[in-house]
Amino acid sequence: MSLDQATRTGGERLLRGERNWWFLGAGGIVRLGSRHVTPDGTLLPETERWLDERGMYATRPVRSYALTVLTSTHCNLGCGYCFQNTAQDPAGGSRPPRIARSRLTSRTITSVLDFTERQMAAAGLERLRILLFGGEPLLNPRGCLELLERAADLGQSSAWMISNATLLTPRLAHQLSDLGLDSVQVTFDGDRPDHDRIRIGRADGGGTFDTIVRNVVQASEAAPLRWTLRVNVSQENFHGVDSLIGRLSAALDPARCTLYFARVGDVGIGYANDLHTAELSAAFIRWQRRALALGFTVSRPGARRPCTTCGHSGGRYGAVVSADGTLASCWETAGKPDWEVGTVADGYRSGTKADDRWVACEDLYRYDEGARALTEFRDTVDTALLDHLAETGRL
Repeated sequence: MSLDQATRTGGERLLRGERNWWFLGAGGIVRLGSRHVTPDGTLLPETERWLDERGMYATRPVRSYALTVLTSTHCNLGCGYCFQNTAQDPAGGSRPPRIARSRLTSRTITSVLDFTERQMAAAGLERLRILLFGGEPLLNPRGCLELLERAADLGQSSAWMISNATLLTPRLAHQLSDLGLDSVQVTFDGDRPDHDRIRIGRADGGGTFDTIVRNVVQASEAAPLRWTLRVNVSQENFHGVDSLIGRLSAALDPARCTLYFARVGDVGIGYANDLHTAELSAAFIRWQRRALALGFTVSRPGARRPCTTCGHSGGRYGAVVSADGTLASCWETAGKPDWEVGTVADGYRSGTKADDRWVACEDLYRYDEGARALTEFRDTVDTALLDHLAETGRL
């Protein structure tokens, strides 16, 4: 069987582990031996054919339309690095100016769902997955609930939410879960002292750590939600991450939580992260192994795949809609002036101007290191994780 290069995603990865090689393709992960790879780290032709026959290069079909909706562009926290800030707080406090405030209404929901129905029909998709996003989406709980309830008519199969969780109540968690919400992503900025200095209330500048943990515990008792705990890593909180992992394992149910460690890039206006990848690899490896030992799940490495939403032109398989019904190519530009690529009423714009505004995930998310250093960092961390998962029988 000849290898059809057209079936490849272009995002395959070949990583050298301690005892073997790891191939990460569209079809999953395969362990390879030295006989499958040349001395300089290239797949042998017969290995490529074997991987192709196993479907490791074939692109998986998109099965659900991915709809991201900002139910509110406002936020009740004042994080200095937020990509939705338009400047730093001139007073040095907790109120950096943000993108224009807007709130999802019933009328806009009608337009969003009409637009989504057209997009799903054009893509031949019958299932829908919704992301509730903001700002802080729970500043508009009515909008969240109404959107999920009315989306059921389009074949909504699941939903998730990115929230700071400071406004999440057991009652609201139960209501959202009943309407299809299955998981929530919540961010921690290091252990409690660092977090309470960084993720602060916009109104009073107060800490939020204990409130978030309490709300996650109570919401977990009220609804069968799963949690992705994103741990931001910067020079401001690096030294507290080890203790954070232990604190979270003591307070939460690790079996229902995935820990995701994420380096904060230079994305906010006037914000810079001084950590470099050379000093982070060993720490990320240590944190992941500690999390696994305590019963958490950690995100598994995979092939590089285009984002369902922004990785395809014209919103073919997904869309990002701001609270006022304007379209963005990805959540990083949603709600930002001069970055709109259309509206739910009129659809996507065409032409050079629209093309210039179409950016993919992290295109605007800058780091102070080159692509090669970032790739080496990710490959080192991912290889160590795969080796550990194999050694402990979790792969």
